[in-house]
Amino acid sequence: MSVVDVSAVAPLLEEYAAIEAQLADPTTHSDQVLLKKLNKRYAALSPTVAAFREWQEADGDVGAATEMAAEDPSFHDELPALRERVDAAAEHLHHLLLPRDPDDDRDVILEVKAGEGGAESALFAGDLVRMYLRYAERRHWKAQLLEATESDLGGYKDARVALTATGVPGPGEAPWARLKYEGGVHRVQRVPVTESQGRIHTSAAGVLVMPDVDDPAEVELDPHELKIDVFRSSGPGGQSVNTTDSAVRITHLPTGVVVSCQNEKSQLQNKESALRVLRSRLHQMAVEAADAEASAQRRSQVRTVDRSERIRTYNFPENRIADHRTGFKAYNLDQVLDGDLDAVVQSAVDADEAARMAALGDR
Repeated sequence: MSVVDVSAVAPLLEEYAAIEAQLADPTTHSDQVLLKKLNKRYAALSPTVAAFREWQEADGDVGAATEMAAEDPSFHDELPALRERVDAAAEHLHHLLLPRDPDDDRDVILEVKAGEGGAESALFAGDLVRMYLRYAERRHWKAQLLEATESDLGGYKDARVALTATGVPGPGEAPWARLKYEGGVHRVQRVPVTESQGRIHTSAAGVLVMPDVDDPAEVELDPHELKIDVFRSSGPGGQSVNTTDSAVRITHLPTGVVVSCQNEKSQLQNKESALRVLRSRLHQMAVEAADAEASAQRRSQVRTVDRSERIRTYNFPENRIADHRTGFKAYNLDQVLDGDLDAVVQSAVDADEAARMAALGDR
């Protein structure tokens, strides 16, 4: 029969009880930032607490049946089914106790950049942006286009989108938990609209996904380390779409990270959007630096894939999509591009989980 390490669950039970007490305190509800943080953590802990209580109940039933079987042999017949229930509950609890990505409850900022392939790559980048926007619609997330540079023939040279969950998502359901595996090079094979001979071309677009750090206190920015430039917003081909210097470019001097935003109507709004993206980039850089120092055994095989590597191919002639990290393959590319992305995403989630289970088993 499976054994559960109660000491591993005890801190989570204590934290759950403490949050429950805080949420019951009326003064907590006057601080909306704290309330949102507590609700997210409470939702994240709830399944583990419920699974532990289920295991406790099942284990208690086995103990009671074993005692009664000593006096009445007929109770022996119930023990196999009760032990199976204990094993199932323990396995479910072990699954929930796997080390979690601390950013899994966050929203995301997602960037798509055209790569090799010229105009066709920009058109494909536009297809990817629409795919993520439609996926967000299916999951009832809010989407905001923070920045976009359109190409002359359509599509995007680059685009930046914020995807935000509505309400309090369950464990593994927040935008970062679902989309963190999308970072990398996405390759497309199809006949470009500019191809007169009907030949299939291959081009690519890059995707970068970052946790959205919406609390300025989490990543402190020293104003003396920021170079802020303002300029006039422009559209495709350089045509002016704004008569004031409302666009903002921020350079983080210690790291050289540059972020620009021009989609908002005012300079202040563009500055806030740029700072939001800058915080997310710096947070992600810090996480990746920590990952690089960590033991390879403890890192996810999916999360640590080199961003320069091709992660997925979209083959239009065969209506096929293939993920090269997980081995996932399906012939519903048209549906995937329309936002039906869950099966592809789940293959990466499952591969990541299997890698973490294997890492725990090797310890």
